[in-house]
Amino acid sequence: MIRKRILYRGHVQGVGFRATAHSIAAGHAVGGFVRNLADGAVELVIEGEPDQVQAVLLELARRMEGFIRETAEQEEPPRGEREFRIAR
Repeated sequence: MIRKRILYRGHVQGVGFRATAHSIAAGHAVGGFVRNLADGAVELVIEGEPDQVQAVLLELARRMEGFIRETAEQEEPPRGEREFRIAR
């Protein structure tokens, strides 16, 4: 299991980013959340088997590529999350 926290910057709020991330994650065995931040970024925290996490991140990057200008990624210790949700 791995856990990653990714900050997406660009025109990432108000374009369906969170709904897209949630939809993609629903098709994979991952847990975590996605939420808008006050500074205009979107934060995504995801955990699961490396291949499942990578599949979600690649599909999200592909589908939202026109909106993402910058990403910052860090790894964290897994917490055993099994569901992926949109946080508010």
